[in-house]
Amino acid sequence: MERRKLGNTGLEIAPLVFGGNVFGWTIDEPTSFEILDAFTNAGFNCIDTADVYSNWKPGNKGGESETVIGNWLKKRGNREQVIIATKVGADMGSGKNLKKQYILKAAEASLKRLQTDYIDLYQSHYDDPETPLDETLEAYETLIKAGKVRAIGASNFTAERLEAALKTSEEKNLPRYQTLQPEYNLYAREGFEKALETVCLKNNLGVIPYFSLASGFLTGKYRSEADLGKSQRGGGIQKYLNERGFRILKALDEVAAELNATPAQVALSWLMHRPAVTAPIASATNRNQLNELIKAAELKLNKAAMEKLDLASVY
Repeated sequence: MERRKLGNTGLEIAPLVFGGNVFGWTIDEPTSFEILDAFTNAGFNCIDTADVYSNWKPGNKGGESETVIGNWLKKRGNREQVIIATKVGADMGSGKNLKKQYILKAAEASLKRLQTDYIDLYQSHYDDPETPLDETLEAYETLIKAGKVRAIGASNFTAERLEAALKTSEEKNLPRYQTLQPEYNLYAREGFEKALETVCLKNNLGVIPYFSLASGFLTGKYRSEADLGKSQRGGGIQKYLNERGFRILKALDEVAAELNATPAQVALSWLMHRPAVTAPIASATNRNQLNELIKAAELKLNKAAMEKLDLASVY
């Protein structure tokens, strides 16, 4: 399995990251173990989660995904073989927060749930404009010096705030964000490509995009209003059902037919071929879905295929 350098973190990951938001939400622990086994047995090694997953499910309070992953790591005894990325700062009931004391406390809670003594990649889930950048980075410095965190990253930051954070790290000799986790896919291109992509390339940041399949729209499963009831995420698909969305699906269908692949595999492969992207994040709730995602890493898109997809999804 190909390994890609994740920015300057010193970590190397396979070209697909598993999105752990489904653990403790749409799949139970035994199914989660089965999926994690199949994912790692296929040669993939990076799992992304967050402390807040999945507090939106009735009865949950957050931390469910990390708990499932922690139980799996303990049972399999394979901590050294996998890269665990988690996040801090999302609203766990008292607002978004990247204050130093909050991060230090949240990190301990994540470590406990994950049943590990270190986090490979610890990410600021959302920007917190109320907290000075250096205060947040000082918290990460404390964790890195204690051996509890190996590298740090940012998620959902604007280009301006990301650059400001990088500048603060340089000026104050504090740890630097080495990765970015943005929303990015064939449909949602502008938000990343307009300014963030340049910042990431210039600073050699690893990029691990989320919503890589646009909540399932790019799988081709949703092609009309009538399809929206097909899953729990169907409601979020409405915004893609427009002329541009259908144009993207048509291009995906055509490239998929040429390569004997599926639209989902082509959409993920497009991201894997983008210059700034290290590995897209995607999740699956059963083995069939997972097997489909896994095959995307083997797909090679030629220049003509990339151009067709770029043109169809132009914004």
